[in-house]
Amino acid sequence: MTDVVIVGAGPAGLLLAGELRLAGIDTVVLERHARRPDFCRGFNLNSRALDLLARRGLAEQLVAEGWQAPQAAFSGLPVTLGLAGTHTDHPYSLGIPQTRVEDFLEDHALGLGADIRRGHEFQALNQDADSVTVTVATSDGDYRLRAAYLVGCDGGRSTVRKHAGIDFPGTASTRFTLLGDVELAEPEALPYGVTTGPRGAVFVIPRPGYVRIVTADLNPPADQDAPVGLDLLQATVDEVLGRHVELRAPRWLTRFGDAARQAAAYVRGRVVLAGDAAHIHPPAGAIGVNVALDDAFNLGWKLAATVRGDAPAHLLDSYHSERHEAGAHVLANTQAQVLLSEAGERLGPLTDLLTRVAGHPAGNRAFAETITGLDTRYDMHSDADHPWLGRLAPNLTLDTRAGRTDLATLLTAGRGVLLDLTGAAVVGEAAAGWADRVDIVEASCPARPELRAVLVRPDGHTAWVDTTDHNFDGLGQALHHWHGPAAHPVTTTSTTATPSAATVARSR
Repeated sequence: MTDVVIVGAGPAGLLLAGELRLAGIDTVVLERHARRPDFCRGFNLNSRALDLLARRGLAEQLVAEGWQAPQAAFSGLPVTLGLAGTHTDHPYSLGIPQTRVEDFLEDHALGLGADIRRGHEFQALNQDADSVTVTVATSDGDYRLRAAYLVGCDGGRSTVRKHAGIDFPGTASTRFTLLGDVELAEPEALPYGVTTGPRGAVFVIPRPGYVRIVTADLNPPADQDAPVGLDLLQATVDEVLGRHVELRAPRWLTRFGDAARQAAAYVRGRVVLAGDAAHIHPPAGAIGVNVALDDAFNLGWKLAATVRGDAPAHLLDSYHSERHEAGAHVLANTQAQVLLSEAGERLGPLTDLLTRVAGHPAGNRAFAETITGLDTRYDMHSDADHPWLGRLAPNLTLDTRAGRTDLATLLTAGRGVLLDLTGAAVVGEAAAGWADRVDIVEASCPARPELRAVLVRPDGHTAWVDTTDHNFDGLGQALHHWHGPAAHPVTTTSTTATPSAATVARSR
């Protein structure tokens, strides 16, 4: 028996595998494809995804490899949404192939000891009160695998979701788009950007050695899964433009719709969903892979604590409540962008109003933070009212006795962090019962002298803040809510530097 089986080796499944292994959870990843496809679905990591990855030390190398654009994608308004001044350490969209992101996350997960099995296809599941048994098909025959939990990260047509009997309500596609990675016989005939014609527009994105063409499917078939051939894309581009532009050497051809659906439950018994298995939405805003990473980051530490047996009873359910709400916001955002991009005369006044709002610096920043998820704020179940509560904690620069560090570095071990900024080492005594799950760090924060103590969940979100001298009211409640009961007997442990190798090893 293993701890967790993940179905799907896409961004969500691979990041989740790394998070679970960081916490010492035995993890098997099943991927039906023997090798990764030779086409690339997306080319974008947004600010929110980069901030999260930075909390595990995973952003720097990707940033070094990609190219930075200081704006966020938004369809339907004739404005640019700038990211300068938004609440992020990465005020840009990072252009980087999804295939490279997956390579990187797979190497990370393998380095931590994940068991990734390619060419192993999920077939069925049977769960009881204590475990879930998975049937797996390979070229050498079928086998069964028993685990404490099963996570479906297997895309919008998730087989795991269907076998778990989880409803997928929403709206079906009413409009379809063709996408083709092809070569242009005459590159100058179709330049980068949008080219309009008598029957619509063609969007061209240059890639190394080829171009990505996106245009409306003028005559979609009854079966939206019907294969797309070069002849169809060629005929459609010619019809849209009213002229012939020769396409050749297709690498990837597909059709996608504007369906918007969300799983009724992200957790059912011992089956959990993440990424596109939990939600699908129009591709407006280039948000898909970023939301999948957000799901995995929220889920990893909660599922690990649940498997270990030290999680409070509600912890795994909080994955559903937090990410289902966030997913609903994504569906609404992307659907709004589709409506605006297709707005006719009747919606002209609305488009004009939103354009003027987005043209104002504060409105522009609010739009940018909304569509990138930078405004994400979870319910911390606290009576306190601090602007950081529930949000991703700022990456504070901290001085410790061992030297200067920052909050992102302290979070790389995947554990909770309690900052004692009192200068008197008094927080450790109040939190000693949780020192096996939370790193207590004595430090000073010269840039924020009003802070006395801050509790940060393993996913980087602020769970509790103290800026007074009122004996840390609410700290024990917050620790208990997110990390379970205090250990007994307890041993007070304070950390005065960045996580040591021993700390990282213990977390694994």
